[in-house]
Amino acid sequence: MTSIDPTAVPGRWDSLHTLLRRLDDEIGTVYTDRGVDGVRPRFVYPLIRLAHTGPLTIRELAASLGRTHSAMSQTVTAMRSEGLVQTESGEDARTRRVALTDKARALVPLLEAEWRATEESIAEIDDELPYALSAVVTDLERVLASRSLRSRLVERLDAAGHPAQTPGTPAPETP
Repeated sequence: MTSIDPTAVPGRWDSLHTLLRRLDDEIGTVYTDRGVDGVRPRFVYPLIRLAHTGPLTIRELAASLGRTHSAMSQTVTAMRSEGLVQTESGEDARTRRVALTDKARALVPLLEAEWRATEESIAEIDDELPYALSAVVTDLERVLASRSLRSRLVERLDAAGHPAQTPGTPAPETP
């Protein structure tokens, strides 16, 4: 070991991740308070999308929501275990088509109402802040457009003696 554990000190974004988890948990309690079990906030986006598009492959659903295939596959598995979607073989053995169950279709009006209420509530919160979170995101995108996080990481790793591997070059041996 070459240093102290860098994860032992809270990172600058830890509070943001904690806040986002708390907000998701609060959204989850809205469903529980209404007698809806098994609906996690991360299910709402794909369930609403499927209600409007009809069955999609996991890849199509992921692309339509800007998610990775892997993440969407895990979400579909979790939604299937809650009885919200069903899957069937697609055009070839490698694809699965995802469709809403009757249980999920019955929930769509509540899901859409919660989505709209959440968007309105977030806009209200944004307006109450002295510096709107939406403005922070815009500013971050501008800063990162001029110099990406990746380029900043590469610069620091190179300076610390951890350059990227050149194709065909063996990785350095670890003690």
